[in-house]
Amino acid sequence: MKRVVIGLSGGVDSSVAAYLLQEQGYEVIGLFMKNWHDDTVTISNECPWLDDSNDAMLVAEKLGIPFQTVDLSEEYKERIVDYMFNEYEKGRTPNPDVLCNREIKFDVFMKIALDLGADYVATGHYCRKGTLEKDGESVYQLLAGVDGNKDQSYFLCQLSQEQLAKSLFPIGELTKPEVREIAMSLDLVTAEKKDSQGLCFIGKVKLPDFLQQQLKPKEGVIVEISNDLDIYKETEQSFASEEEKLAYLSRKIDYKVDLGKIVGKHQGAHYFTKGQRKGLGVGGTIEPLFVIDTDVNENVIYTGQGKAHPGLFKRALFVTNDELHWVREDLAIANGETMEVLARIRYRQALEKATLHKVELGMYVEFENPQSAITEGQFVAWYFEDELLGSGVIS
Repeated sequence: MKRVVIGLSGGVDSSVAAYLLQEQGYEVIGLFMKNWHDDTVTISNECPWLDDSNDAMLVAEKLGIPFQTVDLSEEYKERIVDYMFNEYEKGRTPNPDVLCNREIKFDVFMKIALDLGADYVATGHYCRKGTLEKDGESVYQLLAGVDGNKDQSYFLCQLSQEQLAKSLFPIGELTKPEVREIAMSLDLVTAEKKDSQGLCFIGKVKLPDFLQQQLKPKEGVIVEISNDLDIYKETEQSFASEEEKLAYLSRKIDYKVDLGKIVGKHQGAHYFTKGQRKGLGVGGTIEPLFVIDTDVNENVIYTGQGKAHPGLFKRALFVTNDELHWVREDLAIANGETMEVLARIRYRQALEKATLHKVELGMYVEFENPQSAITEGQFVAWYFEDELLGSGVIS
């Protein structure tokens, strides 16, 4: 009998995933990952991880499977929290959920599971795994979940073949309403529980409060950039090469305070991210202000009016070689090669047509349509049909 260790998070998805594995004849063990100790940054007096571990335990009891809690807070702090602060300080915006999967659930947690004699690790993600035979070897595919509304393949975009080989995603074939229905029919305590928000396992943390503890506030100016600035006027340029054109399309515009007008003050450029609208506290504009860029060195936030502001849009982005990751290593393209794909730069985004261009120092992703708020530090993931082929950190 094959043994599966499932990460029970105290939510409905992992609860139903555990039940389905039992139905499929696996020996199932439930583990709850405790990744956070510091109760000073959770909101109000809720203690979400205690409630969650309790719910996970009740589900395990109901299903009659062994259950224990593992404390991964030390690894979580080192690999996720410290990394996040580092990125924010550099003026980049990290994605803790993608990292949490790569570094915690499918690495630290997976090692614990394998030490318990597990053949597989399972999670309640809405995605599917496919297996192909290629040259006598098994190649694993990361496929989108059937529920287009809930597909979570993006969060797993950094997984490797070794990690996929040992992974199972039992609810990938189901929609969220179907998952809830199963939970209701089993009378699971998590059946009607709301989906968790907030950082992967930290609980209901307000990101600015969390950041403020580590990154000291420092006052700076908010500058409004008009949308008819000369730098936005696309002139017909001739480029010596395709690569030169891509470098131009993906360039970071060098804003200076005297290009716009000062409209307010802020408490630290590192608290803001591209495309952000809330928290600026500047009124009196015809259209709301959006952050179009931040300069953490000079501590300046650049903003523009309205979500159609040209400062928000770019047609291409770049990923350096060391932050380039192929789930399907067998399909990786070589220097000078291109590939037509569908890509997204954030979880909730519809897939967009794009072309990958591999160059000496990394890879350009060129979109057919300009994309809003391409943000350094976030992940771009590319697909062929419903298969996620690879991903990279936007540089």
